[in-house]
Amino acid sequence: MPAAPASGFTRTIYNTLFKKNSMFVTSIFAGAIAFEVCFDSVTSKVWDNLNKGKQWKDIKDKVASE
Repeated sequence: MPAAPASGFTRTIYNTLFKKNSMFVTSIFAGAIAFEVCFDSVTSKVWDNLNKGKQWKDIKDKVASE
């Protein structure tokens, strides 16, 4: 069964990112770095929200005044 012809969007993605090995590797690294930055910021916000009032940054003024 022959493959369906690619649409304009998929053809553009292929020609931009996947046709050359150097661009493919660059897009993999860029995607990994972007994912790491986003994942790190989201998990830090969740951690801070779940532990509000229990961390040093939340209680240092109270402890320092005693």
